[in-house]
Amino acid sequence: MSKVQPSAAAALEGALRDGMTLAVGGFGLSGIPSDLIEAVRDSGVQDLTVVSNNMGVDGKGLGVLIEAGQVRKVIASYVGENKLFAEQYLAGNLEVEFTPQGTLAERLRAGGAGIPAFYTRTGVGTLVAEGKPHEVFDGETYVRERGIVADVALVHAHTADTDGNLIYRYTARNFNPVVATAGKLTIAEAEVILPPGTLDPNHIVTPGVFVQRLVQAAARVKDIEQRTVRPRTEPAAEALAL
Repeated sequence: MSKVQPSAAAALEGALRDGMTLAVGGFGLSGIPSDLIEAVRDSGVQDLTVVSNNMGVDGKGLGVLIEAGQVRKVIASYVGENKLFAEQYLAGNLEVEFTPQGTLAERLRAGGAGIPAFYTRTGVGTLVAEGKPHEVFDGETYVRERGIVADVALVHAHTADTDGNLIYRYTARNFNPVVATAGKLTIAEAEVILPPGTLDPNHIVTPGVFVQRLVQAAARVKDIEQRTVRPRTEPAAEALAL
């Protein structure tokens, strides 16, 4: 049965509620499920806990949920590109749980794999480990981290089939695969949606068993947070003569 929904709003219908935990794929503005994020904003849902590598930038990506005042808590590894986020955090209006990037990825992967907790050396002796159980293995101290299971997971894929099998493109793969497995309900948007059986099984990254709903992503300009380029130099005269 096709998992394709007529719109992002339709894909989210009945899935959102105040106080829920939302896991969102992407890294900066790369591979973010923009249509689904905007549909969350338009729904008016409040008091969200958002799990994502970062919160986008002002006015883009998850930044739109910050602007709308819909987020209560953020679990992320980096938030430095969003000025409004910083203002709300410093004002005490936003709760933040900083998590090392690799630990965040593993917490999502563990949640998706049914692993409630794991131990890691990352963060031992820092604020990250305060208040968490510790254990010594082979003479080294480790801190216990909990797996993350979100009420709803939102991801962006480049190619999908109507059964929900997903393929990501280049760096847009980033956090999307682990987020896709960590949701009780996973909703994906894809740039290209093909009939079932057309995807090479060897290329599928997220099997459709993890995806409950799918929507066609709208064509849009893919934003870049910071564009860094080298100045163009004029070719040497001798090179022109060749």
